[in-house]
Amino acid sequence: MSLTQAFFLFIIAYPGVMATVWMSGGLYYFFHWERKQQRQTDCATNPNAPRVTVLVPCHNEGQNIKETIGHLSRQHYLNLEIIAINDGSRDNTGALLDEMMKQYSNLKVLHQENQGKASAMNHGLAEATGDIIVGIDGDSVLDYEAVSWMVEHFLIGPRVGGVTGNPRVRTRSTAVGKIQTGEFSSIIGLIKRAQRVYGMVFTVSGVICAFRKQALLQVGGWSTDMITEDIDVSWKLQLSGWQIRYEPHALCWVLMPETLRGLFKQRLRWAQGGAEAFLRYFPLAIRWRNRRFWLLLLEYILSSFWCYSLCVLAIFGVIQWALNDIALHSVTTIILWSSSWLIPICLLQFAVSFFLDKRYDQDMGKHFFWSIWYPFFYWMLNLLTTVIAIPKAVTRRRGQLAIWHSPDRGETFRGHS
Repeated sequence: MSLTQAFFLFIIAYPGVMATVWMSGGLYYFFHWERKQQRQTDCATNPNAPRVTVLVPCHNEGQNIKETIGHLSRQHYLNLEIIAINDGSRDNTGALLDEMMKQYSNLKVLHQENQGKASAMNHGLAEATGDIIVGIDGDSVLDYEAVSWMVEHFLIGPRVGGVTGNPRVRTRSTAVGKIQTGEFSSIIGLIKRAQRVYGMVFTVSGVICAFRKQALLQVGGWSTDMITEDIDVSWKLQLSGWQIRYEPHALCWVLMPETLRGLFKQRLRWAQGGAEAFLRYFPLAIRWRNRRFWLLLLEYILSSFWCYSLCVLAIFGVIQWALNDIALHSVTTIILWSSSWLIPICLLQFAVSFFLDKRYDQDMGKHFFWSIWYPFFYWMLNLLTTVIAIPKAVTRRRGQLAIWHSPDRGETFRGHS
């Protein structure tokens, strides 16, 4: 096989191979652990259970914060405190939080200038009295059983440093939102299950996660100069010897972008955050004692190489088309072969993920139709964001504070932030 043939084979085969790996890992996780999973402790009703502090970083959340805090106050967990950190909001978030302190006795409010989510989380961590730290976003709604499901992992596993929950999409009024409903299961949920099987998780979901306070303090909390604090803290914890687990019962209903512009900005940020974590921790991750991390490194490297390879192929195809070269047929053939192989695999991946997650989100089935657009739409989006994000991560000045801005929260919530 020539080098060119190997290059073309890699472009065709890689996404399908990885989808097969994720499906196999997800199914193994389900039948080996998830299907039989039951509560093993009474931490939800035990007043002597570990104290939990829920950190809620807020930036311009005036439209959503009452709902978020209200649901938190009804958690089925007795030993709980809530700390909301107002990170330089320009709307009425701060005033609403101060008012809610009169209503909820376990709510504490902190105020600071806009220094970013990581800084807000560190501020809350310094004031937290809990042994377990739960983090959610200021526009999310946490299921009433979520905290107790996550705490149980820390009680059973002494080396568990973090637990990532199961975010579910609330904004489903446009095609973009409906496609993301399936994506959060077929891509995010399925990958986390598979990664849990082979030992390391690329990242917790920043919108719903829990940490052992001792572990956070050991690694220095959240890095304030990283674009995605959730990816960064996940790598730091695991490279320090702590485990991260996935808990599908820990549901959190989140607002997601429903416009192409908002979605592109969000995914570019995610891609840049992954690249920044890879560049910063690669020298540590390749050490022998961190060899269990090598599969994650390999997956990231191959995924990035595939994105750039497909871009090279596309450029080659445009040049051949402009020159009216007969070699254009080879590019067309590769694209057709890729489609015939990848589209059925992608739909099978969605079917598997819907089977795994239907117990948590019974309305998922009605969005299966929208999954057919995923190969054409999201693969190209992820390709573009990866290709753009890596140079941005390389050139970004280390130590630069990563502040945040109000995100796109979907058509239903447009104009409220």
